[in-house]
Amino acid sequence: MIFIYGHYYEANVTSNDPQPTHRRLSTLSNYSFQSVDPENRNRGSSLEQRPLCSLRWTVERDVILRQYFNFSVSVLTWAVDLRPSVWHRLQSHKPPYGWKGLPPNVLNRTLGLLREPSGQLFDRGSLRCVRCAVVGNGGILKGSGQGQAINSHDFVFRFNGAVTKGFEEDVGTKTNFYGFTTNTMKNSLTYYKAAGFTKVPQGPDVHYVFIPSDIRDYVMLAAGIEGVPVVSGVDKGDHPSRYFGPTPALQQFKMLHPDFVTYIKDKFLMSPRLQSVHADKYMPSTGALMLMTALHTCDQVSAYGFITKNYQDFSDHYFDVVKRPLVFYANHDMKMEARLWSDLHAHKIMWLYTRPNGM
Repeated sequence: MIFIYGHYYEANVTSNDPQPTHRRLSTLSNYSFQSVDPENRNRGSSLEQRPLCSLRWTVERDVILRQYFNFSVSVLTWAVDLRPSVWHRLQSHKPPYGWKGLPPNVLNRTLGLLREPSGQLFDRGSLRCVRCAVVGNGGILKGSGQGQAINSHDFVFRFNGAVTKGFEEDVGTKTNFYGFTTNTMKNSLTYYKAAGFTKVPQGPDVHYVFIPSDIRDYVMLAAGIEGVPVVSGVDKGDHPSRYFGPTPALQQFKMLHPDFVTYIKDKFLMSPRLQSVHADKYMPSTGALMLMTALHTCDQVSAYGFITKNYQDFSDHYFDVVKRPLVFYANHDMKMEARLWSDLHAHKIMWLYTRPNGM
């Protein structure tokens, strides 16, 4: 069976696939971690600039967490990455983990447009403690009444089919960061149109975080900044104003760094699917990348609408008219992600919204 909502055309996971495993964050006698060179961590300098409320202090105090988190990895890519050392390193890996196979002229054009302040996600301004909410589309939010709590955060992250109209009481209205690949954005606009997702969030306070899954994302990003139709590829002739509004500012466009996507995969979501026939399709989900982005930029993070251990009690999406089961596909390891969110919640790195039963 072919599924087209995700990053790729993908097949259902069969019973022959390896069973999901996870290098648990909990203290297990047989845990095994990749070592991290402390000279490259630069944790001290980053901590000096962080308030006491920051999750980074929690990481610093925990010997296990320190083996996972590396806050020196660049979250975003921008013009500064157009240098030989980065070019040669990323040319060895295909998207989303590198630039292999991408035309140099496309990379030069796109990254050359991403000048400061594109290299930072947000300006802290006078905020002493930056509180962020990352809102998924899970059915656990239906009837939750969490909208006001979500809106109370300094920044709100959403992604893919981020339907808010008609669901404000449960999911809020505020959007500061919208994460996507060009493929997931377009598919969401098609398949969730009936649920009310007729356009992506727009406005001067909305920032668009591209996930570099393939050449389409680089080309669409450049067109969005320049305000011109897409010049080549699958989306040729498509005008980005349809998605991002008529006059978005440069600082509204961001792109995750391939190194950051690689780091999230290698340290947190090294799925056994990477050893299966689906290895070329696997990557962390859009939601996982947005949540990890928040965890590496904000001081406190709350996650709403993400998969939990009792996911079967809820519908796939909060906007489903009738209850639909969550189906697992080959390009993501959602059960591994569920265990990761539970672990990070238990270690007080983030707060995960849970409910005892479904509706």
